[in-house]
Amino acid sequence: MADISLSPPLVVGYKKISDVTDDICRPMERWPGGTWWMAFAVAFSMLLLGAVAITYEIATGIGTWGLNPTVGWAMGITNFVFWIGIGHAGTLISAILFLFRQRWRTGVNRAAEAMTLFAVMCAGLFPIIHMGRPWFGYWIFPYPNFRGSLWMNFRSPLAWDAFAISTYFLISLTFWYVGLIPDLATVRDRAKPGFRKTIFSIFSLGWDGAYRTWNRYELVYLLLAGLATPLVVSVHTIVSWDFATAVIPGWHATIFPPYFVAGAIFSGMAMVLTLMIIARKVMGLEAYINLRHLDVMSKLIVLTGSIVGFSYMTEFFTAQYGNNMYEQFVFLNRAMGPFAWAYWTMVSCNVIIPQFLWFRKIRHSWTLVFIITIFVNIGMWFERFVIIVTSLHRDYLPSSWASYTPTSVEIAILIGSFGLFFTLFLIFCRLLPVIAIAEIKGVLKHGAHIEEAH
Repeated sequence: MADISLSPPLVVGYKKISDVTDDICRPMERWPGGTWWMAFAVAFSMLLLGAVAITYEIATGIGTWGLNPTVGWAMGITNFVFWIGIGHAGTLISAILFLFRQRWRTGVNRAAEAMTLFAVMCAGLFPIIHMGRPWFGYWIFPYPNFRGSLWMNFRSPLAWDAFAISTYFLISLTFWYVGLIPDLATVRDRAKPGFRKTIFSIFSLGWDGAYRTWNRYELVYLLLAGLATPLVVSVHTIVSWDFATAVIPGWHATIFPPYFVAGAIFSGMAMVLTLMIIARKVMGLEAYINLRHLDVMSKLIVLTGSIVGFSYMTEFFTAQYGNNMYEQFVFLNRAMGPFAWAYWTMVSCNVIIPQFLWFRKIRHSWTLVFIITIFVNIGMWFERFVIIVTSLHRDYLPSSWASYTPTSVEIAILIGSFGLFFTLFLIFCRLLPVIAIAEIKGVLKHGAHIEEAH
């Protein structure tokens, strides 16, 4: 009789080591199917739409957006914070869970790391185009210049974002690439002589699989995981300071750093699940992305979603307890003002809908979890929209109050950012192993006795 207290298998279907290599490398070696081409056509069309909108905005000016003297950020910063949040799950799954020896991460960590890079690329796009003169974007970095003593303003949150994003991207890229090296060598050894084999030979850095090589590799990987872990907290904390250091009611709150970090993990985990549910079906990876991953990640969504919901209540409590009429007005205006529809959409998607994941039957339904993750990402986008717009459109002076409506250019740029994200992810799935081959082999027999007992 099997011990039911033990964990279920991480890989189902009685896979052998050679089966793992074949299953993960096969989609890279054959011509893409019709499903992949359809998805790529849709994603690339969205990307082209966004590229046209950005070109028009740069050529015409920032006036193509629906901004006004009262609402000065709106969609640009909303999309920026949203994509930064999406990028956090990759580092969480890869670095933090690696340090805590969570073996289930091996089925999803590679795709999550790639998702981090693509999301950060999308995020970095918005501060640049929001500058109005993006060709001067390099001024944000402290470099020896010809302007004498004129330097960037180190007190500006925009400068903090530049440092945070660039550091996070470089560390994440290094961490992702180092983890890829053993798998690149595997693909190199399978490839036929030619251009493809040459490319993989270069990027596998002469990997020979010797004991000494593995020993040095695991040490470097551990050090990078330890270095990347603080970035999960620090990057989105710095993003939250964009708001918390202001004196605008609804922003000036010490709860923002932990609140933003929890929300980032919440939305990022939902996006990972959304992508992996699609990838497992399209690429035939059901054995490696199974109910164990679905169950654990759904529980993490419930946990972080509950933290986000508690943060919403804490904001209201703080506003009422602090007896600041401006702060109280902002939160009542969010719930009952002109943008109440956005606020309650946020609450429904982020607080109410994820609670269904408490039920085991729902957590084990691929379709229902996929739908819930879609709602979570919609809700997290609206969270940033609500925080920004509802705090700005009602200023201290009623005479300066103004509404805000996104223009078609802003909506097209948002669609284009999703197009960029999904286009890069689809290309990644075709060119590189979407699952860490070396790591999945290490957990191949984990829980196998339970599968045999059933």
